[in-house]
Amino acid sequence: MKRMGITTTVPIEVLLAADYQPIDLNNIFVGSQEPERLITLAERAGFPQNCCAWIKGLYGVCMEQGIETVLGVTTGDCSNTQMLLEVLKLRGVKVITFAYPGLPQPQLMQRQLEGLALELGTTIAEAEKVVTELAPVRQLVWKLDDFTWKEGLFSGLENHLWQVSTSDFNGDYLTFKQQIAGFIGECQQRRPYPQDMLQLAFIGVPPIFARDLYPFIERQGARVVFNEIQRQFSMPFPNCSLAEQYSKYTYPYSVFDRISDIETQLQIRKIDGIIHYVQAFCHRGIADIIFRSSLHIPILTLEGNVDFYLSSHLHTRIEAFLEMLRRSQKILSQVKQ
Repeated sequence: MKRMGITTTVPIEVLLAADYQPIDLNNIFVGSQEPERLITLAERAGFPQNCCAWIKGLYGVCMEQGIETVLGVTTGDCSNTQMLLEVLKLRGVKVITFAYPGLPQPQLMQRQLEGLALELGTTIAEAEKVVTELAPVRQLVWKLDDFTWKEGLFSGLENHLWQVSTSDFNGDYLTFKQQIAGFIGECQQRRPYPQDMLQLAFIGVPPIFARDLYPFIERQGARVVFNEIQRQFSMPFPNCSLAEQYSKYTYPYSVFDRISDIETQLQIRKIDGIIHYVQAFCHRGIADIIFRSSLHIPILTLEGNVDFYLSSHLHTRIEAFLEMLRRSQKILSQVKQ
């Protein structure tokens, strides 16, 4: 299969039908042993310091790994992607674009999918066959998510990593299926997390310091049992056509569509508090205004930039937030008595 870098979650069913291997550049960047070096590579090429670290990381991955073709999302993701694609063209990378429609309507999505399929030399009918092939893989990811909050068997970081990987299934969905099935089987004998731990939701884009954030939260007696965007990457919408699936996917559309999904999950997962992650220099950070007006659960907003580990300042803020939640729970319990 021919490799194709992707800048975010895209209709990979179309890529697979066209015999392309989707490679999520984000996952390679943040999973690198030296992600700072990839950022430095971009800055030496002229990317400004006050540009999103993810954009610079994507450029660094393309240059270092010799990615020859990139599918970039120009509407519904990052406002900086368009210029990243222009620079990649300058460097000789073949660029293909995909735009999520302005409204989450299947008929509008169908047109975009047909255009992408035509450009890649395949058909929607072939892509729909891939939907069926991916269904059992996605179901295993949904099962892991359910076991995270219902059974307490998986950590917030494990939940994050498996779900975020569904953007490209690590480049091989058949191997991915074997790996996650084996992982779920091995972990079913685990001792569950204590039921008295604070239950948190994580909303916003996947954090640049994920590998440090989730374990730190758990060391403070809390755990993330809902990862909003990561769960959306897994397309938790069974029995849908391709156009329906990518219309129900909330990330590219209005923040109010996201809020509807978030509110449902907050209720069924009995969430005590929310962590909203925003990336420095990202327009999506402005959505914090709307979340704070619409979600009636305590929210802690954390910002990350090029720091891949939590600073002492963020440690203190998280500790204070969790202590506030505990005090609130104690007061509420006393009032009920």
